[in-house]
Amino acid sequence: MRSNWQRVFFALSLLLLASGAGAFAQTTQPKAAPTPPPNDDGEVIKVESRLIVIPAAVTDALGNPVQGLDKTSFRVLEAGKIQTVEAVSSADQVPLEIALLFDVSATTSPMYKFQQETAAKFLEQVMRPEDRAAVFSIGDEPLMIHGRDSAAASAAAVKSIQPTKQYTAFYDTVAAAVDYLKRNAPETSRRVVVVISDGEDTNSDRIARSIQDLYRTIGSKIDKIDSKTLRKMTADARDNAAKRERARVLKLLQDADTVFYSINPAGSSYQLNTISIFGQENMARFAEDTGGTAFLPKFQPIDTKDELANGLNMKRNAQALDRIFTQLTNELRSQYLVQFYSDAEFPQGSFVKLNVTLTQPSGRSLRARQGYFVK
Repeated sequence: MRSNWQRVFFALSLLLLASGAGAFAQTTQPKAAPTPPPNDDGEVIKVESRLIVIPAAVTDALGNPVQGLDKTSFRVLEAGKIQTVEAVSSADQVPLEIALLFDVSATTSPMYKFQQETAAKFLEQVMRPEDRAAVFSIGDEPLMIHGRDSAAASAAAVKSIQPTKQYTAFYDTVAAAVDYLKRNAPETSRRVVVVISDGEDTNSDRIARSIQDLYRTIGSKIDKIDSKTLRKMTADARDNAAKRERARVLKLLQDADTVFYSINPAGSSYQLNTISIFGQENMARFAEDTGGTAFLPKFQPIDTKDELANGLNMKRNAQALDRIFTQLTNELRSQYLVQFYSDAEFPQGSFVKLNVTLTQPSGRSLRARQGYFVK
């Protein structure tokens, strides 16, 4: 089945050569190949290749978009083999579809208000009239607060979300958002998931079922197990399930041609426990593999006994968050579509590693998708 770009990009690739913001894609569109000479039996050998389109965001040392790059500016390896870059185009004419996921759990509540305000401002700044956003809350179950809508309506929806002390179904909510984009976003659009969360998961279905299965297996023997051993068995079951969920959700993101971005409001305090560390590692992995960014700001405490310090720290944190959303906006506006034709044969369902670099990298940063699954 063709990806978003396969249906339209082959026809548009020579038209979209202006500079601008990003897009995604990956996969397979046949390329007409010259007819080779017949073999010894007189049979003509047919050759097909796949059009691979990779989103690559390029920024300078200050985080500003780098414009004016062309196919000589990029070097692409597919499964370790150098490829010929056919074309490089910007995607500023392609609609942007955002799923914004907002954590409503108590772990993020101290800085909740300015997170809301800055996220709303981000939508208003980055979205154009043709762009759409959907808003989800990360609570004890996935909840869509507001479906695909304009910047103003989506920003208002973000501001309406109320914090709770619920558990968090992080994986289930990301999966639900990806599925929503896949089903509802136009096939010619760019898909982005933006998460404001610490990445901790305490309530996704598969994790809860894994722990329940453990207890059912133990059965009546649970009374004979000391509390320390039971806690370890429970933690092991949870962690193993979380690793499986990480792989499942990452594949969903890749298959849906969706780039993942996250902002962790926990800051450096994420290192306080293993669940928090794993949560940040998850978001970093999702971002790296899809060509996004996992932001980890160094927020200052705003809930101390010193009200003056709290106020000053609130301003500093607001400025830090504003800078992050500005960088995110720049990345979305600095993505190129790097195109090449692949003649290699890979098994269906396999993951093909990509490596995109700049031929002149001095003073520039590049973020690109790390691979694709063969469909």
